[in-house]
Amino acid sequence: MSNFQVLHTDSNSSARLGLLTTAHGTVETPVFMPVGTSGAVKGITPQQLKETNSQFILANTYHLMLRPGVETVEQLGGLNKFMAWDGPILTDSGGYQVFSLSSLTKIDEDGVEFASHIDGAKVYLNAEIATKIQNRLGADIIMCFDECAPFPIDTPQLKKAVDRTILWAKRAKEAHNKANQLLFGIVQGGIDPELRTYCTSELVKTGFDGYAIGGLSVGEGRENMIKTVSHTAQLLPKDKPHYLMGVGTPADIIAAVKAGVDMFDCVLPTRNGRNAYAFTENGPLRMRNNVHINDASPIEADCECYCCRNFSRASLRHFFNSGEMLGPILVSLHNITFYQRLMRQIRQAIKRGNFTDWAKRFDY
Repeated sequence: MSNFQVLHTDSNSSARLGLLTTAHGTVETPVFMPVGTSGAVKGITPQQLKETNSQFILANTYHLMLRPGVETVEQLGGLNKFMAWDGPILTDSGGYQVFSLSSLTKIDEDGVEFASHIDGAKVYLNAEIATKIQNRLGADIIMCFDECAPFPIDTPQLKKAVDRTILWAKRAKEAHNKANQLLFGIVQGGIDPELRTYCTSELVKTGFDGYAIGGLSVGEGRENMIKTVSHTAQLLPKDKPHYLMGVGTPADIIAAVKAGVDMFDCVLPTRNGRNAYAFTENGPLRMRNNVHINDASPIEADCECYCCRNFSRASLRHFFNSGEMLGPILVSLHNITFYQRLMRQIRQAIKRGNFTDWAKRFDY
């Protein structure tokens, strides 16, 4: 039986409404996953995440491997118990850190040597090690180890990264040994359509439970990103979930849903929340600004989140400007709720059959 079922499609785009079944429950797609890199979504309890209507959480293999270590997580009963989260969890493989920590890495055909960003200790990751660690962590969806190339990059170097990604994906599949975990391949290739086509074709031949589009939001710009997502998503198997990694703004998500993407993660709701940046239907608010000094209204009047039900803009401004940790927590809660409400609206619009018309207000 397939782990993914498409329930509705949009007649004017590639948007689709689906159900993704995992070991820790079935989620509705399109779905947005808050990022809990080291096993926690910064400043937010699992109970609070439930109240935002979050269905899924993302964590990171590289960071959990360093601290607290896979043995510790394993001894404590796996990632769900460690995080006190009873829903599905996806773990990235550490491939993104090949890009983000490039000054601390040495790459060869077998894998990547990292100098730990914590203490400089040498750490080695390759396809087999990253897969086995994820098997032991116990996430519902695990990712193949890949090479996320920087932008810009010359074509020969990009081709090398793509070839490694394909090779490592095959090795990851061979190493994967947990039937209750779904393994996703990651399509790389920068903004080169030929390399994206080649990488997709090779990964589909190998066969995975789902497919991710990686290597974007690394400096290529929005127009290039959208073109690449649209090109790549059309090549992916229609009966498998499509996951766009690390993207993005509400408008980016809408554009990617139009292209046929089902899954998203991004640090923006929480990172921006910690920096006093609140998402709203009418555009962003900067909560440190003087305009909020005596404003008794919430961030959004019709928002159901704990922040908007209980706190004024004036209170939030005060918390940020006086260094109170409550400010970042509350705006992060609001932002996650905003994103989850957006995803719910997307799903409802696809189900109603008017997604394309509904989405026009996000064409900016």
